[in-house]
Amino acid sequence: QVQLVESGGGLVKAGGSLRLSCVASGLTFSDYVMAWFRQAPGKERELVAILTRDGQTTDYGDSVKGRVTISRDNAKSTVYLQMNSLKPEDTGVYYCTGRYYSARDYSFWGQGTQVTVSS
Repeated sequence: QVQLVESGGGLVKAGGSLRLSCVASGLTFSDYVMAWFRQAPGKERELVAILTRDGQTTDYGDSVKGRVTISRDNAKSTVYLQMNSLKPEDTGVYYCTGRYYSARDYSFWGQGTQVTVSS
């Protein structure tokens, strides 16, 4: 059974930082492209960051470019999201997800972790 478990969310003031973690189990982690999405109240889920299997190639959503960094530790089956210079509009539930490298769709999703940025 595949599980993705996020942690690290919380309440932070604007300009602050948070580091989210997502631990995967039940899959061969290094076979998966990993990503973070987020969903704000009343809005659609949007891409935050994507990272290839080897950790060499990244892509970021326009709204977070230059402020967040995605990374992974395949030995620990963990993907991270370092978020800096947080803004109130970064508030939302952040989800970890994985896509088998040859697949088109994301197969597995975590339960999400809440990030709240106060002004």
